[in-house]
Amino acid sequence: MPLIKTTEYQNPKWMFNGHLQTIIPSLFREAIPLPFDRERINTSDGDFLDLDWLKSDASKLVIISHGLEGNSRRPYMVGMAHQFFKKNFDVLTWNFRGCSDELNKKPIFYHSGATYDLDTVVNHASKDYQEIYLVGFSLGGNLTLKYLGEKRQINPKIKKAVAISVPLHLESSCEKISSGENIIYAKRFLSTLKEKVVKKALIYPDDIPVGTLRKIKTLKDFDDHFTGPIHGFKDAHDYYEQNSSLYFLEGISIPVLILNAQNDPFLTEKCFPISQAKKSDQIWMEFPKYGGHVGFSPRKRADIYWSEKRAFEFINTDL
Repeated sequence: MPLIKTTEYQNPKWMFNGHLQTIIPSLFREAIPLPFDRERINTSDGDFLDLDWLKSDASKLVIISHGLEGNSRRPYMVGMAHQFFKKNFDVLTWNFRGCSDELNKKPIFYHSGATYDLDTVVNHASKDYQEIYLVGFSLGGNLTLKYLGEKRQINPKIKKAVAISVPLHLESSCEKISSGENIIYAKRFLSTLKEKVVKKALIYPDDIPVGTLRKIKTLKDFDDHFTGPIHGFKDAHDYYEQNSSLYFLEGISIPVLILNAQNDPFLTEKCFPISQAKKSDQIWMEFPKYGGHVGFSPRKRADIYWSEKRAFEFINTDL
């Protein structure tokens, strides 16, 4: 049976709770300057995706997917990219629809289960590499796990994956982030999501019901009125049920590591599914007591982030 354990991550002592371990690296971590090259590719439905590349003629590629309202240049993305690039991997960080510098061309946005776009990225990149590895943060982690679990036959070049701070059960996680002391996070996400709706409605007034924005108080409200219906789901509940990666774990056929901190303010008990892992010989889970959401800051500022260390170790080690 694959490893299911509480690991030895040690947080900086002054970051004494999950909120500090989430907020401090999100706001104050400086991105490492790296020589990214941007490429724009077309999707089959007439839209586009912006990709950022780090290339050194390696035979192995890591594709990294960001979280809700993130992008390819967020410090946590760049930190992970740097860790692999300096270890002789090529790296591709990519932007979900509408998350780069330009609004996407279609009425749809991105969402937690939009695996068709990840598939487009993998197929575009795979021709030049012998091995491909996937890393996903938060929403991007859910996307990665669902992608690996739903496809009957994944690209054989994909060897392993790592999913970090993953809301495997979308509905309960969404409800938690919009409740109590966590509401500060929801408000931050809602602010940028609403801005995108307003901009998109100017182009697609018949497809985007911008008038309902006044009803939106929580992320679940947003998914109920926008994310779900715009992307073909009945409502928020239907969207969550069809896209939660928890329901796709048993279909995963390559080794994956799920790395979730127990004090992550976004995650519920359903995001720590040890019983699910016991049914699979491909699922590794590590649930450190500390780390926050997409945090895992090192104790010494000069050290690498613990999530980057573990991702590289898992991908670079024979199992």
